[in-house]
Parts: sequence; structure tokens; C-alpha cells
Amino acid sequence: MPLECFVVEPTTVVLERAERLLMIHDLRAADAFQLSAALVLFQEKPASYYFVSTDLRLIGAATREGFF
Repeated sequence: MPLECFVVEPTTVVLERAERLLMIHDLRAADAFQLSAALVLFQEKPASYYFVSTDLRLIGAATREGFF
């Protein structure tokens, strides 16, 4: 199975979502931006997708946001 790669531009929507994530989760700014980009990419419907990271805080936030 080939791997897929996506590039998400740092739009206003992504930045605003990252700001919200920083307010409700214990994340660093770069991690909030990464999670925000993933949520925007999957149109706020992450339930069918895995979020992969070695950072346990980021994984916890992604799980609370609906990722596997």
C-alpha cells in the first residue's frame, strides 16, 4: 500500500484552529499547528483516520479531537 503525503497551507482557518487547540490542550505551538492542519485536511471529521506521532501529549490531544 503506497504512503500518501499531504501539504496543508497555513491558512487563516488552520491558524485559528491551532489557537483554539492551544487553549484547550496541553500542546506546544508547532504541535497545535500540526494537529490543526490534520483536522482541516480531513474537514473536521477525523474518526476514520489514524494520527501518528511519538509525542504522547499530541496523541492525547488528537484522540480527544476524534482521531484513532
